[in-house]
Amino acid sequence: MDQELKELYQQVILDHNKSPRNFREIDNATQHAEGYNPLCGDRLDVYLIVEEGIVKDVSFKGDGCAISKASASVMTSLLKGKKIDEVEKMFESFHDLVTGKLGESPDLDELGKLAVFAGVQEFPVRVKCASLAWHTMMNALHNNDEKVTTE
Repeated sequence: MDQELKELYQQVILDHNKSPRNFREIDNATQHAEGYNPLCGDRLDVYLIVEEGIVKDVSFKGDGCAISKASASVMTSLLKGKKIDEVEKMFESFHDLVTGKLGESPDLDELGKLAVFAGVQEFPVRVKCASLAWHTMMNALHNNDEKVTTE
């Protein structure tokens, strides 16, 4: 990863950690799920309002490390207004990015705002931090009541 992308990665993580977007509970959520990362203590809840196959609103609450909180913040910002199949594709792209499945040189233009998380793959212990919100959101999306854990 080049230096410019590393700096952008750090700036986005710090900004979204300090001022997380959509950090609130949705009282009338149609779907909800809980997630927990015992490795660093991240705990979060993801709330969705899905109507006619479209994510009308999404939010999260909880405590966690900077990467976990930033990932949840970026995720919620990107998912509003998306169709369920688009959300699922975005999840796959994000997961492939942070786990290194896209290889050494992923197409960062195609990934859009998710590209800032390319640096996570360089720190394997942080992959679970970055992906917790995404896995929790998928459980909420599919009405899976089982608590997400990264153990």
